[in-house]
Amino acid sequence: MSSKSQSPLYGEREISNAQLICFENPCEERPYEISIQLPEFTCKCPFSGYPDFATLSLFYQPNKKVLELKSLKLYINSYRDRAISHEEAANNILDDLIAAAEPLWMELEADFNPRGNVHTIIKVAHGNKQDSSINH
Repeated sequence: MSSKSQSPLYGEREISNAQLICFENPCEERPYEISIQLPEFTCKCPFSGYPDFATLSLFYQPNKKVLELKSLKLYINSYRDRAISHEEAANNILDDLIAAAEPLWMELEADFNPRGNVHTIIKVAHGNKQDSSINH
């Protein structure tokens, strides 16, 4: 086996080819909420080039489609080397998720790690949340 690594590495190839994939909602007749935590989001500051780190919290009610998790992970990792503001990143991600999944309701919270004594949380939302409480 050669000691040389392939360039780009298989993970880099998967990330560069990332596409959001959805599958059919298995319970379309019932409004329910999906919550996904993505604690290792990274991008670069467009002004300094320093890395920014965040935890993304995604909450949504699917309509006809549900986001496939591996494709979501790869898509989120595609931001790693992108120079983008916190605000633009949160809005772009929400727009792409809406386009792919067409949810009834979706909210994304991007909680960026403090840097230089500043802590930023960006919340963006789409649609109207449906009542999903259980009535007895």
